Amino acid sequence: MVNTLKLWGLTDKGAVRDDNQDAYFADMIPASDGEYALIAVCDGMGGARGGGIASSLAAEIFVQAVKDRIGGNAQDLLTYAIIETRAAIDEYSNTHADCAGMGTTLVAALIAPDGNVTIANVGDSRCYLIRRAKGNADETTNASIRQITKDHSLVEEMVERGELKREDARFHPRRNLITRVLSAEADSTPDFFKLLLEDGDVLLLCSDGLSNTLDAREVLFEIQFGKLDTAAKRCLNIALERGAPDNVTIVIAAFEPDNKTVKEAESKD
Repeated sequence: MVNTLKLWGLTDKGAVRDDNQDAYFADMIPASDGEYALIAVCDGMGGARGGGIASSLAAEIFVQAVKDRIGGNAQDLLTYAIIETRAAIDEYSNTHADCAGMGTTLVAALIAPDGNVTIANVGDSRCYLIRRAKGNADETTNASIRQITKDHSLVEEMVERGELKREDARFHPRRNLITRVLSAEADSTPDFFKLLLEDGDVLLLCSDGLSNTLDAREVLFEIQFGKLDTAAKRCLNIALERGAPDNVTIVIAAFEPDNKTVKEAESKD
């Protein structure tokens, strides 16, 4: 049986915000050596108008740049796509006064047909690798969740310097101050990560609207014990029950033995 990918994604404005400044992408891209999966999450900033434009523009330009050059060295491809995306944001910001200074986070994963993954990250949107327990559903000792990306944020720097405990970072009043972002006025240097998916592995990308509301263990629980096709919705519902002060976006890619590729997307304004 062949390993295939199943993709799900959703975005929601949350319980407090009037608009949704997040954007995401989750789809398969055909290439000469097979089908790649590209998943991405962008979390915009820059006022009532600028944030939404920055994230949607970033998703559009980034995805098109990857599609145009799919194949070859994955890190070089993602680097090119990020440069193109930053340039588009700069141009729009410089020619629209009401969007001056707009920007967006970006976390993206390009998954090759053989399960090799290259992840790019700018900002504090995250990528998690979830390794599900094999066999009996009650056997949770082998299940794990690991944050692959490192937040480009003030609180992450404080944690690294020993000034703040990791468990307190999620509630720190300055947790939303990020140190890198795709913007004309900020450091946009991406970090890259590589990994190889195993049978049953799950990649989860999210904006900080999720990671500031649910901790990693809660996300692992929903992936391990519930149906994958409703896991993103269950995580969103928990965030909403807790007040969801920010937009929430979740994308899930599951690497499973199957005879078909399934793609589902949900969106709620």
